[in-house]
Amino acid sequence: MSSPASRPVPPAAANLLNLRGAVDLSSLKQRPAPSAPPPGNGGDQPGQAPGGPELKVDVTEANFQQLVELSAQVPVVFALWASYSPESAGMLDVLEQVVDSYGGRLVLGAADIEAFPQLAQAFQVQAVPTAVAVLKGQPVPLFQGGADEQQVRSLFDELLKVAAANGVTGSLGGGAGAEAEPAPLPPLHQAAFDAIEAGDYAAAADAYRQALKDMPADHEAKAGLAQVELMLRLQPLTAQDSEALRTRAADEPDNLDVQFAVADLDVAGGHVEDALNRLVSFIGRNFGPERETARVRLLELFEVVGTSDERVAKARQALARVLF
Repeated sequence: MSSPASRPVPPAAANLLNLRGAVDLSSLKQRPAPSAPPPGNGGDQPGQAPGGPELKVDVTEANFQQLVELSAQVPVVFALWASYSPESAGMLDVLEQVVDSYGGRLVLGAADIEAFPQLAQAFQVQAVPTAVAVLKGQPVPLFQGGADEQQVRSLFDELLKVAAANGVTGSLGGGAGAEAEPAPLPPLHQAAFDAIEAGDYAAAADAYRQALKDMPADHEAKAGLAQVELMLRLQPLTAQDSEALRTRAADEPDNLDVQFAVADLDVAGGHVEDALNRLVSFIGRNFGPERETARVRLLELFEVVGTSDERVAKARQALARVLF
């Protein structure tokens, strides 16, 4: 697994991440926030205990709303577990240890889905254990099943960069120990990130291409290039263009340029499976140069979504079926 920690997430790409697998949490937020604090927090605010912060909270219907509100200050990582899942205990142990090491920049919410099944439904959880972060009330899928400490740290590093890009930079303070400052980025990666912050996606793409020329196995540069190239393609599109493209895509299923454009829109809008399935279907229907062109674009979108994402794994299987 490549380390997302070494790749900063630009604001534009952060918006994509925030929309991945987005779900509606409103049904869980209808009851008013209770005056009592979450269990185990000794009378202070969510995540705060007398004498220091409490960075792990047992999620209930009563305190869920408070935790969602807290996600405007710090990312809240929801660990959905069940007693019948043998991997759940291990995941909770790893998450608690890693969250504590970030010095209050993250909060862990442990949710027993047998006691709180509505939460699993809201997050569209298909299996446990599953980890989902919430930033400013928006879900960000992390992983399903077990994960080792290094993988979790890599995901949390990227999560905090997404959070910072969206203005979530608070801290509850304390914790077992603050996380060390990240190592400086390689010069070309830093140049790309600076260009992204300035809104110059073309310059960022050039920097990533140079990084790949110097080191073809640079997976972070490859993923960064895929992200900024997507942003470049989306930049000129208006809402009217988007509607017209969707109409054309329905009328012209074998128009590759139109199918590409709608796949981009779907990824940006959080409809990842629709985007990937659209291109897999095109590849299955067509042969010749266009088929290979579509395959290459599909691989680029895998990088944008994240090669470890479950939806990418499913799309890879579907691609193999239509190719072979």
